[in-house]
Amino acid sequence: MNQRLILSSALASALALGLAGPAAAQAKEKEKCYGVAKSGQNDCANLSGSHSCAGQSKADMAADEWKYVTKGTCKDMKGLTETEAKAKLKK
Repeated sequence: MNQRLILSSALASALALGLAGPAAAQAKEKEKCYGVAKSGQNDCANLSGSHSCAGQSKADMAADEWKYVTKGTCKDMKGLTETEAKAKLKK
């Protein structure tokens, strides 16, 4: 019985490691895109510092709010890089 527990634990660990690899690879394929998040759908704190959590944006497509998007798609969505967003906020 003890060998079954050890074997099932080892199998579960191996499966978990196999699933963690692709998730980590997906995270590397994302980038922050500013000005594309809809109200309440931002991913974290904004540039202006008015909040520090996800889901707290008050307006659609605010330049200081960001969302993770697939790398290389931000410009297609008419989004901004962090540098461009900061410059837009200074105006």
